[in-house]
Amino acid sequence: MISTAGTERQAELDGNEVAVKRRRKRAARGKGWLNLLSFASFLALWQAVVWLGGYPSFILPGPWAVLIRFGQAIQSGLLWDNTLVTLGEIALGFGLGASGGLLLAYLLYKSRLLETILAPYIAASQALPVVAIAPLLVLWFGYGLLPKVLICAIIVFFPITISTVVGFKSIERSLVEVADLFGANGWQKLRLVEVPLAAHNIFAGLRLGLTLSVTGAVVGEFVSPSRGLGYLLNFSSSSLDAPLRFVALFTLVALAILGYRSLTALERRLVDW
Repeated sequence: MISTAGTERQAELDGNEVAVKRRRKRAARGKGWLNLLSFASFLALWQAVVWLGGYPSFILPGPWAVLIRFGQAIQSGLLWDNTLVTLGEIALGFGLGASGGLLLAYLLYKSRLLETILAPYIAASQALPVVAIAPLLVLWFGYGLLPKVLICAIIVFFPITISTVVGFKSIERSLVEVADLFGANGWQKLRLVEVPLAAHNIFAGLRLGLTLSVTGAVVGEFVSPSRGLGYLLNFSSSSLDAPLRFVALFTLVALAILGYRSLTALERRLVDW
């Protein structure tokens, strides 16, 4: 009798899980069609503006002209080579800024004295525009990779730090006290209690930081133009190659969206389950 009831209960749970998965798939398909429709509407509006305004290609190219230039840039290797350079700067800068921000956030959460001392300086650092700091970094560290990575790290550091601190401070104190009661050490509390409960805030900061790191890489390439998508933007402006400029811009947008969605998928896999 008990075995039969248990089997029926398990079957009911399995059925509910299947129904949830089906609803999620339908919702995902609906979002996909909605995104496709909005993108098509954007292209149609863009082409209408070009036609009605009578703009020449070097001022405002149409979607077809940009698509052709996109294919040419891929075929010649121009887009791929410069995208890889920017991706490397983003990865290194984001990794440096995120690791530093997460570490400092945990220290601020654990030490009120440290938070009192450093919080005003962290806030004041955001009053300095990155565009103003970038030439100094190039002057100090040269025209290579290092200043661009540092610019990315600086722009990533603040949102990740603040979002993580807020996440840690939102944890109910009673849950940490229960962990203390069961004899958990500092590492166990961090791994089993604090990080899981603050994970949504941590990922929110990481997503924001990753999108900002794209901006940081472009700023660095503007100041120290050699290679990268920022270099392509400068080159296309000086050569009046507006389609190439749009290709570089859309590639930057695609990188930001891809990074954002990748972190969202990782959050669902690690946290939401």
